[in-house]
Amino acid sequence: MAPATFVENPTETPPQVSKRVTVQALVESPGLASIPSNYSYSSNPNESAASNPDEDTFPIIDFSLLTSSDPHQRSKIIQDLDRACREWGFFMLVNHGVSKSLMKEVLEGCNEFFNLPMEEKMEFEGKDIWKPIRFGTGVDVKVEKFFFWRDFLKCYVHPQFNFPNKPKGFSEVVQEYTKRSREVIKELLKGISESLGFEESYIEKAMNLDSGLQIFAANLYPVCPQPETAMGIPAHTDHGLLTFLIENDIGGLQIQHNGEWFNVHPLPNSFLVNTGDHLEILSNGRYKSIKHRAVVNNKATRISIASPLGPSLDTVVSPAPELMERENRPAAYLPMKYKEFMDRQLEGKPVFDSVRLPVA
Repeated sequence: MAPATFVENPTETPPQVSKRVTVQALVESPGLASIPSNYSYSSNPNESAASNPDEDTFPIIDFSLLTSSDPHQRSKIIQDLDRACREWGFFMLVNHGVSKSLMKEVLEGCNEFFNLPMEEKMEFEGKDIWKPIRFGTGVDVKVEKFFFWRDFLKCYVHPQFNFPNKPKGFSEVVQEYTKRSREVIKELLKGISESLGFEESYIEKAMNLDSGLQIFAANLYPVCPQPETAMGIPAHTDHGLLTFLIENDIGGLQIQHNGEWFNVHPLPNSFLVNTGDHLEILSNGRYKSIKHRAVVNNKATRISIASPLGPSLDTVVSPAPELMERENRPAAYLPMKYKEFMDRQLEGKPVFDSVRLPVA
C-alpha cells in the first residue's frame, strides 16, 4: 500500500473537469483521448518491463495442509512457507476457507461504492492519514511529482471496525470478510513463527495482534487511454506483517523477483499474499518485504482489495532477540514503534531504508 492523500489542487487539470476530479470522473469526461500531464509517469530507464513467469514458478501454499492434524503434512507446508517467504516474499494461498461467494460480494460491493454519486463518496473525502474512513484519488503533490491512476477507499477495520454506511449492506459484508481474512493471516503467522524456530504463538504475542492494525484498502483503476504513460501505483513495499490481496480478474499486479518484474496471474479464489516490512524486520532480514506495483490498461477497469495486518500501533518492532542469538547475527534494523513507522511512511518518507543498518 503506497502513501496517498486526496488531491485538491492538481498542477494541471483539463478545463472540462472539476479541480476536485477523481480518476473515474476524469475517464467519464467527454472527449478524453489522452491523460493530463500531471498523471504522466516516467519510469526508470534501467527498469525492465514485466514478463510472464514460467508455469508453476510462483509459490502456492495450501492452507488446508497448514491446519492439518497430520504432523508430516504440517511440517512439509511450514518448510514450503519458509521457502516462499525467504525466496519470493510472495505466494498464492489456496484452500483457505474464505468462501468464494464472500470474496465476490466484497468485490461487487467495492464496485457499487465507487459507482455512487460523487457527492455521496465525497462525504468520506479527507487528507488526514489517520482518518478512519477515507475516500480519495491520486496523491499529494507535496509528496509525489505525478498522480496515480486510481481512486481509493481506505478504512481502519481492526482493532476498531470503521466503514462507510453505503451502499446498503456493504459494511456488514466487509466486516465478515476482514474478520475471516484476519483469522487466516493469524494462522499463517503461526506457521511462520514455527518456520523461524519459535513456538507458534510467538509473532502473535510479540506483535500484540489482538490489537493489531488491519486496513481495508480498495483501489479502482479505471480504463486509461494511455496506459503506457500512467501508473496505478508505482513500486513500493507494504508496512506490516502480511498483506492479503484479491482482485476482479483483470490483472495488473506486478512483483519484483531477483531484480526482474513479473506479471501475476492469480489462481481462482486464491489470496495473493506478500510479506511486509515488519516481518522483514522481525525476521532480521531472513524474509524480505517484496516490491510490487499496479499497472493500468485501456480495456477494462480493475478493482483490487489489499488487507494488510500489522502489529498494534504501540508495539516497538525490532529483530527478534532469540533469532539473533541463535543465528549469531547482529541486528540489521533499528527498533521503531509501529505508529511512528506508519506516520513517516504515509507522509511519503523513505522510512524503511532509514531503519536498515549497514552491513558490517
